[in-house]
Amino acid sequence: MTTAGDGVDIESAGSGLTDESSAYRKRRDEIAALAADHTVGDPIPEVEYTDAEHALWRLVSQRLAERHRHLAAPEFLAAAERLDVTGEGVPQLRDVSDRLHGLTGFRLRPAAGVVPFALFCGSLADRYFHSTQYLRDGATPFYSTEPDILHEVIGHGSAMADDRFAALYRLAGEAVRRVESETAVQFVAKTFWFTIECGLLDAADGPRAYGASIVSSYGELEHFRSADIRPLDIADMVHVDYDITQYQTTLYSARSLAHLEDVAGEFWASCDDTSIEKLLVVDI
Repeated sequence: MTTAGDGVDIESAGSGLTDESSAYRKRRDEIAALAADHTVGDPIPEVEYTDAEHALWRLVSQRLAERHRHLAAPEFLAAAERLDVTGEGVPQLRDVSDRLHGLTGFRLRPAAGVVPFALFCGSLADRYFHSTQYLRDGATPFYSTEPDILHEVIGHGSAMADDRFAALYRLAGEAVRRVESETAVQFVAKTFWFTIECGLLDAADGPRAYGASIVSSYGELEHFRSADIRPLDIADMVHVDYDITQYQTTLYSARSLAHLEDVAGEFWASCDDTSIEKLLVVDI
């Protein structure tokens, strides 16, 4: 459950909310409370979404679908078709979770907001994905600096409906469970950001997105090809800083999904504190 605002305290670091969006803040907290009261193993609580929220979902999902045809990786498009989430209104998280579980074994777990990376990513090893249930502020429909159900379902849910992408999510979770130092956890987080969140795949007409933060952001889809796009290289990421609240200035593109598995997948499958420390020392 990561997005442009993941890891940021939305109350103090800025969620893009203003005094005019106090109604949104109240609604977000109301829905988040359902997740806060949820116990793992119990049915995911249903949300009675408003007509305005359904209309917002239709608007954003349909506009994203238009951009996806030209800018999303074919592998992502096939995965999204497999998940087959309706564009007619906000889906119930319980229904998406059941559908996803039947496809790749992943389940969604309701979250009240941002989840610390080690907990969020570690849960992927058990095929659990923490997901919010509230929808972004209608005042800023095409970009959200905090996680929302649109990002979780259209971005991450679609990818996890594919067996190969789902396996990469699990490997990242196993990696963050394996490492112990905060430095190692943060580097796994960086590799997760530049792949699962903001990753690209080469295509004949230019790089195409599969990363959840890009495919769920209309603005990011418009912007990403103007970034400094580099060949996928874990060691190169050591030198690159990134800002999770802004459009990305540096991105990495794998030659293919198989190349992504070879580079990121193999890194997550084998990394530990020692190997990451050596990587950081060698490349500083």
